[in-house]
Amino acid sequence: MSTPEEAARAIFGQRAAFYTTSSAHTDQHVLGRVVALAQAAPDWNALDVATGTGHTAFALAPLVRAVVGIDLTPEMLAEAQRLQAARTLPNVSFQVADVHHLPFADAAFDLVTCRRAAHHFSNIGGALQEMRRVLRPGGRLVVDDRSVPEDDEVDALMNQLDLYHDASHVREYRPSAWQRLLEEAGFLVEATEPYTRHRPLRSLTEGVAEREVQRIQHTLAQLTPRQRAVFDLREDQGELAFNHWYVLLAARKTGG
Repeated sequence: MSTPEEAARAIFGQRAAFYTTSSAHTDQHVLGRVVALAQAAPDWNALDVATGTGHTAFALAPLVRAVVGIDLTPEMLAEAQRLQAARTLPNVSFQVADVHHLPFADAAFDLVTCRRAAHHFSNIGGALQEMRRVLRPGGRLVVDDRSVPEDDEVDALMNQLDLYHDASHVREYRPSAWQRLLEEAGFLVEATEPYTRHRPLRSLTEGVAEREVQRIQHTLAQLTPRQRAVFDLREDQGELAFNHWYVLLAARKTGG
């Protein structure tokens, strides 16, 4: 059986071009909040973990000395480099790396960002420890990721739906779980901003095998009235749509 990291490399290698224009990953409002929460300074060095096609790295680049974007998937980084070639951002570089084994010295960065990726990490505690290790004392971590509400049923359902969508999915965490995970990893949480997007069914089914599409459709069809209300499952502009949950977090490295 493949690891989540091996599955992610295979899946996102096939889907890399999609993330270049994905509305969820190019969302300027969310990117703006990531930048605002980063509180970056011109002399800072930044690391963007699981950079994908580079959208967060590009948003940070004008505000810092340098940004390194890492990702497991060479095809994603090829898309990022193609996008970079159309821009004047010489202070951005990319390399293949795994968050669980970052190839950087202790305290090498002032800022670490991680956007729409942590739910794929096979060892979230280890990943956070690595991100903390490469941060200088007092350095900032900003995370934006898929999340779930503080509701056991919806938590289980949303995680199951995302596993059908993507076999490399591991876990979406509630805001309260993120608070605990960050504190256990040695961070002081300074901001927690949950938010919701009402997204069409195709956001989960595009590029997905027919067997998994049927499982997604069956799961949604079996929702109870209460679950349908929480998901806000309804027709929107002629297409079935429902809630997806996210959370933005900003934290500071404590101690040495």
